[in-house]
Amino acid sequence: MMAGHGADAVGGPARHIPVLLDEVLAALAPAAGDLVVDGTFGAGGYTRAILDSGASVLAIDRDPDAIEAGRALEREADGRLRLVQAPFSELDAHVATADGVVLDIGVSSMQIDQAERGFSFQRNGPLDMRMGQAGPTAADAVNHLPADDLSRIIHIFGEEPKARAIARAIVAARGEKPITTTAELVAAIERATGRQRPQDRIHPATRTFQALRIHVNGELDELVAALHAAEEVLRPGGRLVVVTFHSLEDRIVKRFLTARAGKLPAASRHVPETTLGPAPSFTLAYKGHLGASPAEAHANPRARSAKMRVGVRTAAPPMPDMTGEILVSATAGGRH
Repeated sequence: MMAGHGADAVGGPARHIPVLLDEVLAALAPAAGDLVVDGTFGAGGYTRAILDSGASVLAIDRDPDAIEAGRALEREADGRLRLVQAPFSELDAHVATADGVVLDIGVSSMQIDQAERGFSFQRNGPLDMRMGQAGPTAADAVNHLPADDLSRIIHIFGEEPKARAIARAIVAARGEKPITTTAELVAAIERATGRQRPQDRIHPATRTFQALRIHVNGELDELVAALHAAEEVLRPGGRLVVVTFHSLEDRIVKRFLTARAGKLPAASRHVPETTLGPAPSFTLAYKGHLGASPAEAHANPRARSAKMRVGVRTAAPPMPDMTGEILVSATAGGRH
């Protein structure tokens, strides 16, 4: 995965531009001798800039193509870059201590560009969407999941108001023949939504494709696990920098950092507080989030929805796991 993506991140001339690069570097403040984990290597935009600072990088990506494409950079880095093919949720299995962790959440521009990966509704190809190129595909989901499950996935992960109608249209289409390509899925969606009109801000298939991608890759589960893993490996003073592109991801990051900084809403004033909770494991680098500058948003439209949040690790031990409190789930049974 890499910077420069989001729910509407298809098309446009600026393809492999890391979003919020200056802001990410300022937040990480990498220096010679530091070790930074780039949990979403992608095309290596953040990693290159971090290496230029003199720091070393452990770069992780679940996509074998991204790892293979990064081997030349790994050789050029003369021992300061280590590439690992793995989900970023497992970053704590590959490093014990780090000075910074950066996560850029979502699908990469490289993956969108490749029609055979099935991420883009604008490029006809096999209905795949697997970032790690293993396991069940999006085609498996749309052809086998019950209509109610499809509806919940599209509604919750895609925040799509027409989710129920789209799910019915998918079930009707697969009843005639299996849906195996992105174009066939788009056609089914358009039966429920109509084709894109000139005044439409996004294509009618955008949210459904986003929802299926999140479901197939377990992206929100991965994000929650990665936040906890970063908490485990960051040294005191280390920075956790997370760039998100839609509200579900940003909500998870916000809740995690807010809780870890001890900033949750106070208990009822009518109930006396009897015990103090664990010491905060993070402080917040600033209130709220940072977004792209007007100049960056103009130059790279995909940066418009980007939000960056930053936590600074304290010396306190990791706080109790809060997966159940922040994970957004669409189905009781998990992924198919």
